[in-house]
Amino acid sequence: MFFSFKAVILWTDSLIYLLLAALIFFAFYVIRREHLRAPWRQIRRRPLAMSALVVLCFYGVIGLSDSVHFRKALPATEGDQVVQYSPEVLSLLDVLLDSLRSHTERTYSEPLATHAFTKEMIEGDDGRQQRAFPRLRYGGAHLDSPETEKTADLLSSLIRGALNGLLLAALLCGLFLVFISRFHRKSFATTMRAVLQGEAETAWRAVFLTIGFFMILGGIATSLSGDYHLFGTDKVGQDVLYLSLKGIRTGLVIGTLTTLVMLPFAVFLGIAAGYFRGWVDDLIQYLYTTLSSVPGVLLIASAVLILQVYMDKNAEDFSSITERADTRLLFLCIILGMTGWIGLCRLLRGETFKIREMEYVQAARALGVSPMKIIFRHILPNVMHIVLIAVVLDFSGLVLAEAVLSYVGVGVDPAMISWGNMINSARLELAREPVVWWSLVSAFIFMFGLVLSANVFSDGVRDAFDPRLR
Repeated sequence: MFFSFKAVILWTDSLIYLLLAALIFFAFYVIRREHLRAPWRQIRRRPLAMSALVVLCFYGVIGLSDSVHFRKALPATEGDQVVQYSPEVLSLLDVLLDSLRSHTERTYSEPLATHAFTKEMIEGDDGRQQRAFPRLRYGGAHLDSPETEKTADLLSSLIRGALNGLLLAALLCGLFLVFISRFHRKSFATTMRAVLQGEAETAWRAVFLTIGFFMILGGIATSLSGDYHLFGTDKVGQDVLYLSLKGIRTGLVIGTLTTLVMLPFAVFLGIAAGYFRGWVDDLIQYLYTTLSSVPGVLLIASAVLILQVYMDKNAEDFSSITERADTRLLFLCIILGMTGWIGLCRLLRGETFKIREMEYVQAARALGVSPMKIIFRHILPNVMHIVLIAVVLDFSGLVLAEAVLSYVGVGVDPAMISWGNMINSARLELAREPVVWWSLVSAFIFMFGLVLSANVFSDGVRDAFDPRLR
């Protein structure tokens, strides 16, 4: 069949592609201007910031692969002239993790387990019914005697995965070194010596160590998850590692798209209040003071509930559960952005008050330059460091906000996989005896990695762009 799939572009997918194009444009814009390259050159020399950037790139690659959606073509029947497509919307990440997605058990199982977590009535070899822990369908199914073979099999899989990851990391870092040496027109040995001794202009040693660490972890995870459930399974038997990886896209969407909604309000209103002053400043202050007096959680909850009522009454407007969940996610980003611009607006208002009285701004006004030209040529470039720092710092807070909102039931759609929904479902699992702890721990590990790397990178950005620290 020529058309084996049909592309599906969700609202959040299109905005992610737009954001990616804007980042590429911003990178080319920075490269051509020395005064913008200088702060980023300072970030490149910081080992911690570069290691955090590598971690964020790993998360970004997974999130982008989960943003390529499509529907598979159904098998053709005799006499069909039109290709029919499955109603299920899949992503590129689903295809890459097809074994994790399709290998579902009946219910809970512990990490790296070969038997179910709860006892069931099973038939013994003698034909009698008894309560015991049944074997899993996929976890350790290749073992004839798990009691005696499991430890050796896990150890061999771990060593094999670590070696594969180490070889892949060595190959990747070697290609990087070849490219760097060609770019700087130096020999490979000289470049490698400078990198190993930490004398390069960029902290490549920290970058390569971080890549090697993640490649080894990825190799181990790939090797173990081929025969076992690395982080166990949830109530309905889904692999928890697969759920944690799928939650990356939701966290990234909340952290990035909310910023796209927040920035226009904060930048325009903050600069306008600080530059024009008078009744414009009074009106904007009244607006954000009134908005900040309303509890944010209540405002978000009421908006989400209104959207939920609309979607329930107009279910025919959504062709799939995925599109319905994506609409709610987009609406949540809009609400978070409309309620989260106040802090940055206040910062920009105060900074604009100061810049407005600078000599070059006063000279431009005396020469008759229009206010819009003054704002875009003199004020906006001088407050961009505040905007950039605030955006990077707010990212981790927005990721955590999704988890909190989903925990209280006003976050993303329950049909969408997210760390917040995993934590929400773990609330009841922690009350079991024995405790089902692995879903909560897995979501915490992935969220901790994203938030920690974002905070570390934001520290480097703040130190490089804040003129007071320089």
